[in-house]
Amino acid sequence: MSDVEAATEEFAELVPLDTVVERISTGHLFTEGPVWNAREGFLLWVDIAGDTIWTWTREAGPAVYIHPSGKANGLTYDREGRLVAAGWTSRTIWRREQDGTITTLATHLDGIRINTPNDIVVRSDGSIYWTDGTSGTRHPGFETAADLQVYRNSNLVLRWDPATGKVSNATDRAGGCNGLAFSPDESILYVNDSTARCINAFDVAADGSLALLRTVATDTGSATKVDVHGNIFCTGKGGVHALDAGGRLLGRILVPEKGSNLAWGEDGWRTLFVTSGRSVYRVATSTSGVAV
Repeated sequence: MSDVEAATEEFAELVPLDTVVERISTGHLFTEGPVWNAREGFLLWVDIAGDTIWTWTREAGPAVYIHPSGKANGLTYDREGRLVAAGWTSRTIWRREQDGTITTLATHLDGIRINTPNDIVVRSDGSIYWTDGTSGTRHPGFETAADLQVYRNSNLVLRWDPATGKVSNATDRAGGCNGLAFSPDESILYVNDSTARCINAFDVAADGSLALLRTVATDTGSATKVDVHGNIFCTGKGGVHALDAGGRLLGRILVPEKGSNLAWGEDGWRTLFVTSGRSVYRVATSTSGVAV
């Protein structure tokens, strides 16, 4: 019995119709923020409420990677292979250096403390984008002892400039901002509005700002990743939805628990990892995700 549901013939080119979803870890409090380390061959994800970053390999299974984590949320890597994290309720963007030390990259925008960084991506020029909403201030069990005061009652996509170290507002039209992902050529940034349950697309300007908002998909969840052909994979009802670049539903991967985030990984970036509530799942695909 397969764990997929095709809506079009094209779906079979992306995900084999006999694919079975494999659970690789469970027993967590709330999993999020998966990312694949291609240099060393392991998966990372966060358990936000558990204040832990976990790692997994096929040989060793799951193990604790960092604890405590400052209740980190989204994870990614920069061009030098350094882990970059959205410190959800530590209210920072931080980077783990090659020697294991932690560097805090961002804490304020225009002199005002940032809110609770959610998901995060690094552009090829080294700039870091993250969704900065207020949700981390109102989830019991997810908070830390850090300041939870809301100083800016707005949802933004923020950008950290590697040349200056400064933070700027890329857009204030992000709605209930959550997951985000670049198109393969980085000309578009997709941002999930998990309040309106849609995915918005922004054109990326030369200065890194975001413009020309348009909605490309509706009835979606909180997370988005993109394959090398520009197809969009997002969380939604029943599991993971595969859409073409225009937002047309191609099919679904049926995951037993509500998905929170996604990551491509393993050989050829052909495995899709799904964090879902208490568990993490692994799905073999035929397409390749955009490499981190």
